[in-house]
Amino acid sequence: MHTMHADGSVTLLSDGGVLFDAGAAAVAEGGWRALRPGQRVTVLRRGRVVVAVVHPV
Repeated sequence: MHTMHADGSVTLLSDGGVLFDAGAAAVAEGGWRALRPGQRVTVLRRGRVVVAVVHPV
């Protein structure tokens, strides 16, 4: 995780160095109360849209 925003959305940094956004609904879908910078997560996507940010597997 790169940055958590006040509205609950996050900006994620992939292992390849690409930044992308995930909405608050995607974060909530993963059951998170809060994420911290540097935390590793698994991202589930439908096409280019992030649908869930979950605990790493």
